[in-house]
Amino acid sequence: MTERMSKLISISGDPISNEGVICPESWTGLKLELFDLLSKKNGFYAFESSLLVRALEKEGVPRSLEKWNAQNLWKETYRIDLPNLYFFAEDIFGGQFALTESEVVSFDPETGGIEVIGSSLEEWSDALLSDYDYFTGWSLASEWQRMHGNIPPGYRLLPKRLFVLGGEFEVNNLTSVEEVKAMRSRGFFATELKDVPDGGQISFELVD
Repeated sequence: MTERMSKLISISGDPISNEGVICPESWTGLKLELFDLLSKKNGFYAFESSLLVRALEKEGVPRSLEKWNAQNLWKETYRIDLPNLYFFAEDIFGGQFALTESEVVSFDPETGGIEVIGSSLEEWSDALLSDYDYFTGWSLASEWQRMHGNIPPGYRLLPKRLFVLGGEFEVNNLTSVEEVKAMRSRGFFATELKDVPDGGQISFELVD
């Protein structure tokens, strides 16, 4: 366990699951680093619930890694060209963190855009600890919860007016939405968005 990964674990909450973990036989590369992390704490919230790292094995919500990465849960709504991503964590808005074969990336659920954060979970941990407000939305999560109470497990804060459409990063533009509903809605939106010319119009609604 590297220094910054250990630090991230130390400031996080209780493990989401107390089940013992067994490394899947198919896991290699960066997934072995993820297993190292989860073997110390099997899923957790940090920064006042603005960061969620999913558990390897767990029933209920928040959904486990296996359930969250199932193609028919929400991924199928993103009918755009994407690399093979393994989603393992997310920020308060449901912005995803994922593993590729050689990198840790962020995934924007509104557009399907991908940005590289680092080449290891140590670099990812360092980025989060260095600027956790930027990477997790901590300040808005903290303010929203002071006004509305704790965010229930399995829910994230969705902008009422999407950020990509000019929605403000403000508490009054946020509402608590069930995690799968939030991702599926934005998946359909991102798919439509790719075909809209500059200046064109697009509609958005929450879907079951």
